[in-house]
Amino acid sequence: MSTIRNSPGKQSFYQSLVSHIELLAALLSGVFILIAWFIGKQGEESVSIIFYLMAFVIGGFAKAKEGIKATIEDKELNVEMLMILAAVGSSIIGYWTEGAILIFIFAVSGALETYTMNKSRKEISSLMKLQPEEAWRLNEDGSTTRVSIRELALKDQLVVKPGERIPADGVVLSGTTAIDESAISGESIPVNKQINDELYAGTVNISGVITMEMTKTNEESLFQKIINLVQTAQDEKSPAQQFIEKFEGTYVKFVLLGVAIMMFLPHYLLGWDWTTTLYRAMVLLVVASPCALVASIMPATLAAISNGAKNGILFKGGIHLENISEMRAIALDKTGTLTQGKPVVTDFFVREGLDRMSTLTTLAAMEAQSNHPLAQAISLYARSEGIGQLPLIHIEDKPGFGLQATINDQTILVGKPDFVNKEDAFTFHDGIATKLADEGKTIIFMRDEFGIAAAAALKDTVREEAKEAIKLLQSLGIKTVMLTGDNEKTASVIAKEAGIDQYIAECLPETKVEHMKVLLKEYKFVGMVGDGINDAPALATATTGFAMGEGTDVALETADVVLMKSDLSKIAYAIKMSRKMQRIVKQNIVFSLSVIALLIISNFLQAVDLPLGVIGHEGSTILVILNGLRMLNRNI
Repeated sequence: MSTIRNSPGKQSFYQSLVSHIELLAALLSGVFILIAWFIGKQGEESVSIIFYLMAFVIGGFAKAKEGIKATIEDKELNVEMLMILAAVGSSIIGYWTEGAILIFIFAVSGALETYTMNKSRKEISSLMKLQPEEAWRLNEDGSTTRVSIRELALKDQLVVKPGERIPADGVVLSGTTAIDESAISGESIPVNKQINDELYAGTVNISGVITMEMTKTNEESLFQKIINLVQTAQDEKSPAQQFIEKFEGTYVKFVLLGVAIMMFLPHYLLGWDWTTTLYRAMVLLVVASPCALVASIMPATLAAISNGAKNGILFKGGIHLENISEMRAIALDKTGTLTQGKPVVTDFFVREGLDRMSTLTTLAAMEAQSNHPLAQAISLYARSEGIGQLPLIHIEDKPGFGLQATINDQTILVGKPDFVNKEDAFTFHDGIATKLADEGKTIIFMRDEFGIAAAAALKDTVREEAKEAIKLLQSLGIKTVMLTGDNEKTASVIAKEAGIDQYIAECLPETKVEHMKVLLKEYKFVGMVGDGINDAPALATATTGFAMGEGTDVALETADVVLMKSDLSKIAYAIKMSRKMQRIVKQNIVFSLSVIALLIISNFLQAVDLPLGVIGHEGSTILVILNGLRMLNRNI
């Protein structure tokens, strides 16, 4: 694993070289078989056997080495050993040509399998090629030095020119530009960046020269986390794959037992001659081998993981792909998942007779002194309304209530109803506060010496893509449940706006887990989507946890699937992809078992000879691998 991370180019070249060598050896084996057959036709049997032996050694070396090594390590026989025994057995009873053809086709099949497996793993190599190896480090005198990214340290200031890749995770210190973040999010439209905006290693600076500060080590960068997640997912085997591999060892023993019986019983029961009996035993050894069955799952799983990575969906293992296909309900956090996670001003009212802009200016000037999210939202709203420089106002913070200031010898209060006089607040503007509260909005009031001067309604708005995502999930038969810490009224409004089937309000982190357990009991396979630290326990409890890519590190570490673009519609894509993978796996298993059964029966009826048995067996293996690679297609 470390070799791959440290030198992806070399590793990719090595894998490609192995694949080409295997294919070359297989083809060379075929050439020797033709030479041996031609010489045998001339009556030079002893010379032809030498070429057959060369075909055996050259074509079968790779698979024989692999089979013997696996047998010693696992202390279990495998399909490679069955093929070796079948080829050797065929030559012992004089069927050199058939044995050599078996080795040849098995070698070609192995080379193609290596090639297709490398193709499905190509995503990790292409990801790592996007990682820059050098960066321009800014020196104290203003000059720049080109250094390896391994020499960079936290707080280093780096210069990134147009066309270059961002060398490390960090923030913009100076300059503005557009960044192509498609490698991270899958989104092709460039993202504009200015001072204090976040930058991610591996993304491309398109337009302007920027200076950035490195805020994370290379090992902790988002890009490296993506690589680690994809590698882990490709190495982790699904339960179905684990079962097939355990089943393989037992199945091989039964095949060998069946072959041992076949070598004697037909001679005595059916009157076959010894040559026919031994020959049919060797054919059985070939056609009963579970190569296609073993290859039914892993190529499809790897291809699905690669497909997901290309679309901004990172799976942490094949088991999660299986679980998603069975999912019947999904719970979603509200803030930052269904909603934007940041409140915005939706309504602003002033007392009759007051100037709207000057009143908003006073309110925004007071709120500008606070770092509360609601205060920041009001300041942002004022700027959007065209208010520029705000006057500096000295305020007194009243924790839990609001702000107080003295302007022109007049006391101004800003805050919740209890702070500004609840009765006045709810009668202001014909009782508009009650209507706004029913819409799930938070209201901030401003009071002067004459009463309530203004009211601002704020709301954490539902993401438009979230509404579409909920519809997609429901169309797939998934029940949607919102778990939120908000009060009943706010939760009801948000759930209705988002189109959620069910909501549970006033949830603490521990109560989210309790509700998740209830859902698991009812639906068995339940997903959970979240982005914050408070969502981590529920993410861990769910059958499948989905973390938003913009979420906290804890959520990303705990989740089973990461949505890099924070796009909820990708969940529906993941479900459809998972279900398609399960269909392909079932097709492969049924097909491979049917071919094995057909060939075994045909062999017993003496309707298939060794070369045809080899073609049927190895051909079915190649077909299930290619069928699995259909998962690379984005048209799910």
